[in-house]
Amino acid sequence: MDRLCPLSLRTAGLLLAGGRSSRFGAEKAVAPFGGGLMMDSVLTRFDALAACAVSARAGSAAAAHAQTRSLTVLYDAADAPTGPLAGVAAGLTWAKASNFKALATAPCDAPLLPLDIFPVLLASMGDAPAALAVTDAGEHPLCAVWRVEMAEYIAAEFVDGRHPPVRALLAQYGARRVRFKDAHAFANANTRDALEALERVA
Repeated sequence: MDRLCPLSLRTAGLLLAGGRSSRFGAEKAVAPFGGGLMMDSVLTRFDALAACAVSARAGSAAAAHAQTRSLTVLYDAADAPTGPLAGVAAGLTWAKASNFKALATAPCDAPLLPLDIFPVLLASMGDAPAALAVTDAGEHPLCAVWRVEMAEYIAAEFVDGRHPPVRALLAQYGARRVRFKDAHAFANANTRDALEALERVA
C-alpha cells in the first residue's frame, strides 16, 4: 500500500450525482442507505485520496448535502452535452486547475463498491491515460481513474454536441481494464427495489 501513497496524494475524487434519477422517481443520491445517505456510502471510497468533489445539478439536494460536508460542488459546463461525461469533464478541469495529476470517479448509486477500488485502479493504470473497473458482469466505465489530460480528449469528442458512450471513449483512448472479482459490489441502485435489495446485503 505504501507505493500507492504518492499517486493517491496526486489524485482527486469526484462523485457523479448529476443525473435525473428518472427510473428511481426521486433524487437517488440522497436516498437513505445504511443509516445515512447513498451518496455518503460512495464518498467513503474517496477517503484515501487528496481531495473530493461532487458533480451535481444546481439547486439539487445532492449539491446541498455536499455543501454541508464542505465538499466542492461542480456543475456541468453550460455548453456541454447532457450525459455523465459532462460531469467527468468538469471534474478533470477542476482537478487540473488544482494541480492534481488524476481524477477518480464513481456514480452515486453504487454504494457497495470495494473500499480499495481506487488504490487498485491507480496501481494498475501504469502509463495508460485511464483505468476502469471490469467484472464478470461487464465494464463499469464510471468506476474509473482518469489522467487530467483526458479532459482534452473529451472536449474533442463534444464537438457539435456529441456525447459518446463512456466505455467507447475509454476504449478509444486505450484505458486499462482492471478486473475485480465481486461483480455484486458494482451493482447500481437504479430503482427503489434495487436499492432495497442492496440494503439487505450491505
